[in-house]
Amino acid sequence: MGIFKRMKTIAKADINSLLDNMENPIAMLNEYTREMEQELSKAQSALSRQIFAEKKQATLITQTNELIEKRVSQAKLALEKGEEGIAKLAAQEKINLEQQLHLYEQQLITLKEQTNILKEKCNELQVTYSELQHKKTILASRANAAKSIKQFHLASIDFKAEPITSGITRAEEQILFLEAEVQAGSCTSNSLNSYDSISFPNVSDEEITKELDKLKAVKEAL
Repeated sequence: MGIFKRMKTIAKADINSLLDNMENPIAMLNEYTREMEQELSKAQSALSRQIFAEKKQATLITQTNELIEKRVSQAKLALEKGEEGIAKLAAQEKINLEQQLHLYEQQLITLKEQTNILKEKCNELQVTYSELQHKKTILASRANAAKSIKQFHLASIDFKAEPITSGITRAEEQILFLEAEVQAGSCTSNSLNSYDSISFPNVSDEEITKELDKLKAVKEAL
């Protein structure tokens, strides 16, 4: 393999390894969880500001109502005292305050609608976040189980049984050879002992003479 081809192969392997790490399912789930937490935090902050604006608007309506009542009392008191000019000013301000009150009330209705929308959004995000957390736990467990099984399979594939099997066969042959040596030694020992223990009976001169005569007769016949 040429050097440039080898460098290309190494670079490709490094890129694939980087992509594999980037697509790590557990890391991806953690990143999605962080993003969801940020979105949920933004929604909650927006809802807090909205609720604050709604309460401020409600307070403004209450204060306006109090001013209207106060101007009504001032107008009545001025009429009782015959101070018609002051009564007119109080009445005019009362009308202006009522117009403002109507505007404030319309604004409050809009604020409440926006608040309800934000509450629904927050609830949806909270539900989605809870589902994500639950799914994250399940997927993390599945991913860990899959990794364990994959490692087991890789270990099984990489495991080389042939050298071990050959070693066992050699050991068995050596044991058989030792057993054969023991058995051979036993047979040799028994044979020698048996030979040493053989006793020959005494042969008489007459028997020897007869045997020689037989041999001579055979020789003469030839």
